[in-house]
Amino acid sequence: MKVVVLGCGAMGSVHAAAFSRMPDVTLAAVCDIEIERADRLATKFGTACYASFESMMEAEDADVVSIALPTPLHKPYVLKAAALGKHVICEKPIAPTLEDADEMLAACRANNVRLFIGHVVRFFPEYADMRSRIEAGAIGTVGVAHAKRIGSHPGDATPWYLDREASGGVIMDLMIHDIDYMRSLFGDVKSVYALNRTGPSLDYALVTLRFHAHSAIAHLESHWGYPGPFTTAAEFAGTSGVLRYDSSASSSLQIRRTEAAAAEKKVQVPQSPTYRDPYYLELTHFIACIRSGEEPIVTAEDAKKAVEVARAAIRSAETGQVIRLDAAAKEER
Repeated sequence: MKVVVLGCGAMGSVHAAAFSRMPDVTLAAVCDIEIERADRLATKFGTACYASFESMMEAEDADVVSIALPTPLHKPYVLKAAALGKHVICEKPIAPTLEDADEMLAACRANNVRLFIGHVVRFFPEYADMRSRIEAGAIGTVGVAHAKRIGSHPGDATPWYLDREASGGVIMDLMIHDIDYMRSLFGDVKSVYALNRTGPSLDYALVTLRFHAHSAIAHLESHWGYPGPFTTAAEFAGTSGVLRYDSSASSSLQIRRTEAAAAEKKVQVPQSPTYRDPYYLELTHFIACIRSGEEPIVTAEDAKKAVEVARAAIRSAETGQVIRLDAAAKEER
């Protein structure tokens, strides 16, 4: 199976590295409007590079297009790839709006191609293990869940993140990982209440979710502008125990200063301390689903639902009101 990667930034590099290692997969080309960046990545993995999507698709007989572009470019390039009859793997979030997501889903259905969205947290071994333990009843019925995801501000390295209209800010771009994960555990979200504080190189959000079919309350915290390493944590309190994960738990006490974080200007990509690369697991799974026709662990419809919750959280933070999802979806349309 031949795959091409569109976008050669941090996530495009991750995708290219994963595809280059897969058995029975050929990384046919990479593409970026900054041809020097595409050339560096192509040289690293021994493949072709292009400065335009159209040129790449004319020259390469690809089966799959892997899209690692800024969020506002997801829809136009998913539509282009689908029109060419190519399966699509696209980074999260699926799109800035539900209307865009619906258009992408419809285009892929109409062209009989598959659409996969990179909500990689479900493929992190630690999070998969927490899920299996919760589902097995290891801590009884979950009553309260907390999740945290913090790191440097990506806008310090890649300016488009500073455009809140384009990126959706920390809620749409970062917290959406935990939104999707909590939905995978507790089902559809019933209501959202959010707080959001922003400033120069700062975007902090705290969001509370209630669910339709589960009594758990989930509190999600995300922070762009943290002067230290990218850190994730989760805690679940149940009727018979507590389950905790903290990516920094094995580290000794450290003091992190803002100057140190500012010295290294690049977008942080979450890593797993295990030997199993979650990005490789995710992309291998998507390729296997294309071959078998099976439904993926996380569907494009799941990705659309995560956007719905994220947009509701943004509206709650703006209005100070609890947002009920059924009403929010009607207003969105």
